[in-house]
Amino acid sequence: MTIFLDPTSERSVATRTLVSRPPALRGRVVGLLDISKPRGNVFLDRIAERLVAEGATALRFTKPTYTKPAPIDLRQEIASKCAVLIEALAD
Repeated sequence: MTIFLDPTSERSVATRTLVSRPPALRGRVVGLLDISKPRGNVFLDRIAERLVAEGATALRFTKPTYTKPAPIDLRQEIASKCAVLIEALAD
């Protein structure tokens, strides 16, 4: 069993059910979310190259700041366009 902790609140631990992963990324649209931390874009550049080589489509998104959750309109756009999301957490 894998346990994931949400770093956004230390007051209480939220229980979340993980969404099942697709069997493959070929032919899928994968969102790449840059949270605006230094060098996150460098990480996502490499991930985008690998995804395209594997037959996926990569769409890029950027949060205005890493200190707050993504705005609701950005989250809705990602959800409407992407089957999978990868978030960059680099420094």
